[in-house]
Amino acid sequence: MAPIRALHVAEKPSVAKKVAEHLGKGVQTTTRSGPSQYNRLFEFETAGPPSHAQRRVKHVVTSVTGHLMQTEFAEPHNKWHACAPRDLLREDVSRVEWSVADDKLPLKRQLEAEARNADWLVLWLDCDREGEAIAYEVVDVCSAAKPNLDLWRAKFSSVDHASVVGAWRALLRPDKRKADAVAARSELDLRAGAAFTRFQTFRIDGRYDDVTTKVVSYGPCQFPTLGFIVARQLEIDLARVRARLS
Repeated sequence: MAPIRALHVAEKPSVAKKVAEHLGKGVQTTTRSGPSQYNRLFEFETAGPPSHAQRRVKHVVTSVTGHLMQTEFAEPHNKWHACAPRDLLREDVSRVEWSVADDKLPLKRQLEAEARNADWLVLWLDCDREGEAIAYEVVDVCSAAKPNLDLWRAKFSSVDHASVVGAWRALLRPDKRKADAVAARSELDLRAGAAFTRFQTFRIDGRYDDVTTKVVSYGPCQFPTLGFIVARQLEIDLARVRARLS
């Protein structure tokens, strides 16, 4: 029976190196470079996990470097003066597109090439929602190259030998619901940030002589955080006044 060809993808090169080191312990491992110079590939062969103990597995281990995808408004809403800022908040008016970032195109080619030769895609991304989101970005790229890949998720909390081998021996399925939650949050952040940034910039532009900035940006996460900081500083100032008056 032919070996299973497993493509393992970790969230960063250092994790890929550890996964290869632990899974390939005691067997010959070769390493090579691909289109992405920062994401090396490790190759070795072992017995299969308990669920496929009767099969051999040919492993290829590589990595990404964080998110592959970027978001942007589709034409014409990606242009500042193409619409009113409020239109960016409406899903029925403006559309958000997901695409591989330009600086990740070599990595995309590397994943596509390896996926075409694989039977399994084993995802070694961080075990949180953000990691699951990156995992499905990898799935999208690899499945476009080979739609019938069998998808597996490694669950681990550290990259020591026991954790990595234990994750390999108890593979699970990835959870698209977590990835969808991150995608929804990312789109909301983009819509709110772009809409309010354009609104503020248009309102302030040319109205105040002492304001020289060309863009007045709004961050859905940064602004509430700034609010906490300001509120706390006001509490401190008020406490100082009270202390002087008491």
